[in-house]
Amino acid sequence: MAWFVTSMRGIACRQLRTLGSLMARHPQQSAFVHNDGPLKGVKVLDLTRILAGPYTSMVLGDLGAEIIKIERPGHGDDTRSWGPPYVNNESTYFVSINRNKKSVVVDLKRSEGAEIVKKLAASCDVLIENYVPGKLNQYGLNYENLREITPGIIYCSITGYGPDGPYGDRPGYDVIAAGIGGLLNITGPEDGDPCKVGIPATDIATGLYASTSIIAALFEKQKSGLGQKIDCNLLNTQMAMLSYVAAAHLNAGVEWRRWGTAHGSIVPYQSFKTKDGYVVIGAGNNSHFRQLCKIMKLDNLADDPRFKTNDLRVKYRNELLEILTERFQQSTTNEWLELLEGCGFPYGPINTIGQALNDPQVKHNGLIQSVKNANSDKIDIIGPAVTFSESRNEIRSPPPVLGQHTVEVLKAELGLDDDSIARLDQENI
Repeated sequence: MAWFVTSMRGIACRQLRTLGSLMARHPQQSAFVHNDGPLKGVKVLDLTRILAGPYTSMVLGDLGAEIIKIERPGHGDDTRSWGPPYVNNESTYFVSINRNKKSVVVDLKRSEGAEIVKKLAASCDVLIENYVPGKLNQYGLNYENLREITPGIIYCSITGYGPDGPYGDRPGYDVIAAGIGGLLNITGPEDGDPCKVGIPATDIATGLYASTSIIAALFEKQKSGLGQKIDCNLLNTQMAMLSYVAAAHLNAGVEWRRWGTAHGSIVPYQSFKTKDGYVVIGAGNNSHFRQLCKIMKLDNLADDPRFKTNDLRVKYRNELLEILTERFQQSTTNEWLELLEGCGFPYGPINTIGQALNDPQVKHNGLIQSVKNANSDKIDIIGPAVTFSESRNEIRSPPPVLGQHTVEVLKAELGLDDDSIARLDQENI
């Protein structure tokens, strides 16, 4: 094993020097800056599956990092089979979060498979995993073992509740963390049951926290030369997302409740039913409210002593909303949108997903992109949400088919020949 550790340390040192030069500041903008993503040259070993972890690596891949996604032979990421719906025999769930990645099939439960992943880790700058705490210890792929081989590794663990504590050994899913973290209790209609948010917001936010933390660790490594372990978990993310709701309880003893689409501290700030749909209004200050009253031909409301300030509108919420609700139902959604155009405060319709995807601003922003997979099958997906003036944040490759890049990666990263790779395939390693 000594030869392995020594050789892997050598690889790690070379990787560190390469990363330092790649991330060094350039005195002038160059073709490199314009033609590649800002994380070009960063290599990530992705041992994650489901959503929070794959979302993390997708963000890094969009920014130009090379993502090597390790998957189980024969099955791959669980979300490959999370359907219907499917597109070309792949779940739409999987294709939505796994672009810009190379799929490599390796069986971690086999000792030779674990050794392969260990060697791949030594050639990478970052490793991301979302196993139950302690699980990767069984395969020698925990942070303590890997940093002996590659001291500069940035090792990001994504768990349900943290690496230890009362819930440390529990698996975690978005909806469970959202329940424990209070989000479900404040989501839903005022007089209804707790509701799940329409998308896995806790998972996605954890992926954003994890990706920004990894980028920060890469920047720190540029300065100090040190790798480090990053711990992210769904529960911490959910608690951090409570923001002003938590602050209200911590500092004023206010137990937030479900408001439907409304806001506990701002009125009117919610959706209203129209003759044929819904509009959402955000009158965030007194000037906005006065303008809304003028558009709705309810000028007298702005001068009503009950509604002159936001504090009063919150106090007399029910009386005000009864008047506004009745008025909004007298016209169609499009009629209200025309009247609200240029009003100076935020407003909009409540769209179906199909309407949202065809919204003129969404189309103008170029978010929906088409790619072709290895079988030349067309796939439409939502692209990166952020653009850069001098770098590229984009879809460079489609979601991979299972094991599509196994041979390529094992040859390029580990120098294995065709016979060795054929044997691993035959033995299902």
